[in-house]
Amino acid sequence: MTVLADVVRSGLVESTHDGAIAAVTAEGTVLAFSGDIDRVFFLRSAAKPFQATVSQELGADLVPEQMAVACASHRGHPVHVAIVRSMLAGVGLDESALQCPPSWPSSVAARDQVVAAGYRQPERVWHNCSGKHAAMLRVCIAQSWPIETYLDPEHPLQRRILELMADVLGHDPGPVGIDGCGAPVFRGSVRSLARAYAMLGSQDRLAYAWDVMHRYPALTYDQGLAPSLIATWLNAAAKVGAEGILGVSIRDQMGLAVKSWDGSLRPTGPATVALLEHLGFISRNIARALESVAVPVRGGGHTVGSVVARENWA
Repeated sequence: MTVLADVVRSGLVESTHDGAIAAVTAEGTVLAFSGDIDRVFFLRSAAKPFQATVSQELGADLVPEQMAVACASHRGHPVHVAIVRSMLAGVGLDESALQCPPSWPSSVAARDQVVAAGYRQPERVWHNCSGKHAAMLRVCIAQSWPIETYLDPEHPLQRRILELMADVLGHDPGPVGIDGCGAPVFRGSVRSLARAYAMLGSQDRLAYAWDVMHRYPALTYDQGLAPSLIATWLNAAAKVGAEGILGVSIRDQMGLAVKSWDGSLRPTGPATVALLEHLGFISRNIARALESVAVPVRGGGHTVGSVVARENWA
């Protein structure tokens, strides 16, 4: 195992995060890496820009804010929920058509709001993948495809998504699994995911997804968190995936992917910033400004340490 980052408390390393990271061009050239970049894992929500692209191509007809939420692991804030509901209402559907499981908003603030408003049960529209599902349902209406089976891997929509995933990853992404939201989930590696994100920033076909993720980072995830900060400071789009995944697309230059083998997102931001600085995409000053992507180590109500990237590049 290769250590991505150390967790330092009061000057002592008290734990470490193993993982892998790579920067890759759209042609597949590896610019720098650390760890086992060919180990296979499920890509989880890091695949959403590509899933949303296929939905848009097949007739979802999403305006930019809707496309951003289709690419999102949204946090369940009122703006996210309103956009998902608009996506469904635009084709005559309501939340009952969603097949993602009921969930509370992932944002603590958003959850407190809905509880204060009197809600006592989780709702499907609050699920962080509801935008992706709403986009898929819009395609089914546009194409006169069955909506009851839109998550079946053999559904025409899912077959088209699988084809695009194979193209951007450069390999067969199957056999597919089942994601937390119930949709098909694809296999890949740090190497192939980084290549896919390089293509996200360089292929005309994928330009709409890249553009909305760059322009609306707060819709795609949440303001102040690693993907939003990276997209805001750089000419980039960024997306997290469950179980410790982060993908970054630098427009017309490269893709970067990180996977933490313990499933934590905590090391992904610091490792990404360190590799971007190593490759010269950001200066030391910008790297310092982006230090807030690291989750602080707290003690007694104060910051007493940080998550520090290991810089063992090959």
